Amino acid sequence: MLTNLGPDGWETLRQNPERMVQVRSEVEAMGLKVVAQYALLGQYDFLNIIEAPDEHAMAKAAIMLAARGTMRTTTLQAIPVDDLIEILRS
Repeated sequence: MLTNLGPDGWETLRQNPERMVQVRSEVEAMGLKVVAQYALLGQYDFLNIIEAPDEHAMAKAAIMLAARGTMRTTTLQAIPVDDLIEILRS
């Protein structure tokens, strides 16, 4: 999940940097696993690598987070390269 914060999101983060950890806990409470989090310099502000049981769970989490109005998300489904090779072989 690539994330861009809005002005309110940045202000929240400035006043309470630990908010990033709280959001991670909230995401995990939705049944997802946060594998890694990175702050980015460039087009996006953050990259969160998240494992979800399925696309529906990921979609729900993305919508619940974006509905707060403090950030925008872009989610990408990743396929391990070895799995892709198997798919192409069959």
